[in-house]
Amino acid sequence: MASEYYRVADMETRVESLLHSVLLVVAAFVAGTLVYLSAGSVLQSAGYDVTETATLPPLPYATLTAMQFVGFFVVIGLYLRFRDGDELFSVDVPSLRDAGLVVVGFVALFVVAAALSTFLETIGVDTATNQVITQGQQDPVRFLYLIPVTFLFVAPAEELLFRGLVQGLFRRAYGVVPAILLASVLFGAPHYLALMGSDGSIVPKLALIAVLGVILGTLYELTDNLAVPILVHGFWNSFSFVSQYLNATGLLGA
Repeated sequence: MASEYYRVADMETRVESLLHSVLLVVAAFVAGTLVYLSAGSVLQSAGYDVTETATLPPLPYATLTAMQFVGFFVVIGLYLRFRDGDELFSVDVPSLRDAGLVVVGFVALFVVAAALSTFLETIGVDTATNQVITQGQQDPVRFLYLIPVTFLFVAPAEELLFRGLVQGLFRRAYGVVPAILLASVLFGAPHYLALMGSDGSIVPKLALIAVLGVILGTLYELTDNLAVPILVHGFWNSFSFVSQYLNATGLLGA
């Protein structure tokens, strides 16, 4: 039983897990950027100034955000096609138990995020803010447009990549516990780009994202159903967007 939680596979499997995981993440972000730029060119030709995303109306802004994750789906699809990656994870319609764990997972995310944020504030650390939040505060309606985007594009793409493929590769090489931790580190690291330019400290924010990744990874291992972390991820992002919208419009304190 212990081997399910920790193992050390042969060198070839270990090298493959690390190499494929890193390349998958890099390829996903490169493909996402290319699709994003292509979509931006189309919007530019339609009269939108995509050089200043902060000034874009909500619909084209949400469209550009979604297009980045279309690139993720392309890379994921190619890997599944040529490397039998579907053996690394499973996804199904959530059962009643799965639905309960979606609720538990969301509450766990809320409690952990609140506790860590409070701790960082107590010790005087000002964490960085995601560009999506910063730009959305200038036009709060954007937050509402991003809710369907997070359920249809962001959460499925990121969970398929990090909890599905990456965690699956590391599980094959090292077992469940190291897989969750390593996938969570890779999950946190690429978010550096979204935090660049913020006045706050980036490293604590990346650490917080990685911890949230541990919760999502644990949920997958408990359920063996990728739909569970996808739903929790989607609800968590949506909760953040709704909160930001209410706060930016003054409705939260009304």
